[in-house]
Amino acid sequence: MSSRIAGPHILTLFVVLFLITSCGRTSKVAENAKSGRDSLTIMLEDLTVKIQDHPSDPDLLQKRAKYYLLDHQEKLAFADISKAVSLSPGNASLYITLSDVYLGMGKPDNCNEALLKALSIDPKNSSALIRLSKLSLITKDYKSTFDYLKKALEVDPRNPQAYFTRALALLEKGDTVLAVDDLKRTVDIDQGFYDAYVALGELYSMRKDPVAADYLKNAIRIRPASKEALYMLGMFYQETARYDKALEAYATLSKADTTFRDAPYNSGYIYLVYLGDYKKAADFFTAALQRDPGYIDALFNRGYAYELAGDYSKASRDYKHVLQLKINYQRAIDGLNRIDKAMGK
Repeated sequence: MSSRIAGPHILTLFVVLFLITSCGRTSKVAENAKSGRDSLTIMLEDLTVKIQDHPSDPDLLQKRAKYYLLDHQEKLAFADISKAVSLSPGNASLYITLSDVYLGMGKPDNCNEALLKALSIDPKNSSALIRLSKLSLITKDYKSTFDYLKKALEVDPRNPQAYFTRALALLEKGDTVLAVDDLKRTVDIDQGFYDAYVALGELYSMRKDPVAADYLKNAIRIRPASKEALYMLGMFYQETARYDKALEAYATLSKADTTFRDAPYNSGYIYLVYLGDYKKAADFFTAALQRDPGYIDALFNRGYAYELAGDYSKASRDYKHVLQLKINYQRAIDGLNRIDKAMGK
């Protein structure tokens, strides 16, 4: 049976190194970013009024630059932070914001220069050190990555961003044991560090260790509608044969993101392969197809569910549709041949 079935889809963890929170923007900025574009617009309008009254205030210009960056208006952010730097060239914080803007503009070399300038002004600036370590990690300059992180931890031995970034570097170098230690340090210091919980959840999921569920639940506690964490939790339960829990996670995910096709797809796969309820399987594959009409795996598996349920007419229709989308798709051809044989053709 398994050779005829398109399997579930597993999301690979991708940790974004320069998330808004990890880039050191203020918590207030991050909170307002979460509440949507309307909040950004309100804050930008408020800051614009204040800047009209105080056009030479670098702090106000820096704040507006950060909001412009959150709103993906990099050119306006650059104009504000450039003016702020000209007004207060000895302020390391302004160069750090400038580095964020350069990164948003896709200019890593300029980003690096701005961070080095910040560090020349304030050699113990942990934000600049951690950003430089991340830039080094992106270019796989591991020596510089670890050197910058060592300096950052000398400044602040309890900096969760430093431990998290070091964990990423260790993972890239294949040292899972030390990486897990650093990820655990990260969440010990900061119980709200979503990305570290997700990384721990994935690593323990690979071992099929039950603690994986705990880490992923913590990630969901922080971001209840997280597609990534909910999907990984569902996959963990599915791969450890806790199908009721997997279906529950996928149901929550389906409600959180009504466009995500793989949540209903995987539910259909569970009913098809493990629970043998072909009607429910077909219903879930239909839900996946409603989200993506060209989803060949869902279309084929719905046809197979119909075939197993004895509804050859619907099965044949789905197999033929698969062949319209993907010519010479062997499993669909085999399905049609089985139906012909079963019907005595």
